[in-house]
Amino acid sequence: MTGAAATAAVATLATGCGADGKVGASRPPAIDLAKLPQATTFTTLRGLPLDIEPSTADAGTVVHPSATVPVSSEPGGPPVAALPNRQLDGPTWVPVIDTRPGWRRVLLPSRPNGTTGWIPESAARLTTAHTPYAVRVRTKARRLTITKSDRRIGSWTVAVGATKTPTPTGRTFMLALLKPSRPTFSPLVLPVGSHSETLDTFGGGPGTVAFHGWNDASVFGKAVTHGCVRVPAAALAELAKVPLGTPVVVTE
Repeated sequence: MTGAAATAAVATLATGCGADGKVGASRPPAIDLAKLPQATTFTTLRGLPLDIEPSTADAGTVVHPSATVPVSSEPGGPPVAALPNRQLDGPTWVPVIDTRPGWRRVLLPSRPNGTTGWIPESAARLTTAHTPYAVRVRTKARRLTITKSDRRIGSWTVAVGATKTPTPTGRTFMLALLKPSRPTFSPLVLPVGSHSETLDTFGGGPGTVAFHGWNDASVFGKAVTHGCVRVPAAALAELAKVPLGTPVVVTE
């Protein structure tokens, strides 16, 4: 995990190494979204379903809301959180993992890891895109692989979380791309939508897991981080090309 911070976003983050209630109705109840818990990397959300059995029903579909949107635990349900259209000084893009008429189920960047929620298509204009990329990390093999349209872009030996601070497994996504104004260990930091399972905070931040470079190549192939994935320069350059919202799958 990283502890230094260079931009305002990095400094704050200190990344850890419808109305009728019917399913299909997409008009949300009138509610002050600012009073709801915000679905960001800094928050813990309750009452929302977890991504327990990842599917590929909407593989590659990502959405960006033009304004803050309500998040429900089921299609047509009352809002229990709100997803802002920006976070970490960039646009919010989240992967779609399921759909119902008028609704999209998306992965969220909050604790607990794997939190998902349903957002109504009519609450705000949703920009929908498709990412051809996929990112996979195998912690036991200490291996990062990036594919594009099912073609392998590259595979690299990386450093992953230590035994007491492991890199969390499961499905997450590329959350942001940060460029520290005064880089020390890495010119780029790429947070994902998951957090350390053993550290509540790190360096004053929420323990967000990230991809980043490292200035000592001897760490690659080892389990030595606080949960982040340290990658060589070539891998970092390729990760910087991966669109936000792209799914990231971490397995043992």
